Amino acid sequence: MIERIETKQRMSRIVKHNGTIYLCGQVCEDAQQGIEKQTQTMLKKVDMLLEQAGTDRKHILSATIFLKDMKDFQAMNAVWDAWVPEGYAPARACVTGNMAREALLVEISVIAAQRPTKD
Repeated sequence: MIERIETKQRMSRIVKHNGTIYLCGQVCEDAQQGIEKQTQTMLKKVDMLLEQAGTDRKHILSATIFLKDMKDFQAMNAVWDAWVPEGYAPARACVTGNMAREALLVEISVIAAQRPTKD
């Protein structure tokens, strides 16, 4: 069964299928901020969506990060490295891409496993 959460015409924020959770692309809360703050608030949104879906960052399987400019790679990674729990780094790709809005510096797409239920 496929479960779609917060579905609109263009996309669902969360899709669950066979114990796998797919999040739509997430961006920052305030695009007027620099790369560190944009990355922090973007990852905060990922945390909230993962929790809503019944999982957490320890269960992320894969992340694709889109940077407007690779000059921000090191600064984004500093925030990312502090956010990912030690020993739980997912498979990850980081590429440059054109953003939907000019001021956006970073976007992430996440796939996670459902957190096991306790018996």
